[in-house]
Amino acid sequence: MSSSGETRTNPASGEGLRAYGGEAGDSRVARRRATLIDAALELLGASDGGSITVRGVCREAGLTTRYFYESFDSIEALVGATFDEVTAELSKDALAAFEAGTDVPGKVTAAIAAIVRVIDEDRRKGRLLFSQSLLSPTIATKRMESTALFAGLTLQTASGVMDVKAGPMALAAAHFQVGGLGRLLAAWLDGLLELDPDGVVEASVGLIMSVAEGVSRFGS
Repeated sequence: MSSSGETRTNPASGEGLRAYGGEAGDSRVARRRATLIDAALELLGASDGGSITVRGVCREAGLTTRYFYESFDSIEALVGATFDEVTAELSKDALAAFEAGTDVPGKVTAAIAAIVRVIDEDRRKGRLLFSQSLLSPTIATKRMESTALFAGLTLQTASGVMDVKAGPMALAAAHFQVGGLGRLLAAWLDGLLELDPDGVVEASVGLIMSVAEGVSRFGS
């Protein structure tokens, strides 16, 4: 990923801006920010995605650079915000699905199915989070952060439904589960696995449950 070398301070926020065309100033800023994030997702998550610049994102979004710096200091800040939004969506859907399950296998299946559904319906999101063909310092950092986040969530949710006590070994097992799932999803998104979404869910759940015994043993 490359930027155009442009980094500036945000010149404005939505606060105190006049309403225009019946739309409040803060609402306009939020709408333009969302448009820029979607443009970044489009460019980063395309099958040939990779390098993006401020000008390229603005062209995709149909906005001038003035409006870019209204919300973001740099192209790296936009990439980070885009990654965070997709991560938040997956976390929310997966946790809601997990909590709705009736037993451990059902909970895990529902959570994995929710993740697969999101990235299958919008492959751009999956490529941004998992594809090994998309790399940059910002994305690498964000992937490390998200792995730690999901490993923590995995251990937290496991402790609520299994006899698992948080500790270094249990956390190591959770990292193993999350890392393995991410690599499986990356291979699928990159076309290396001839599986339909249901097959991806089945394989993922089977592998995760096979590690669950180890998580329980390490964390007991």
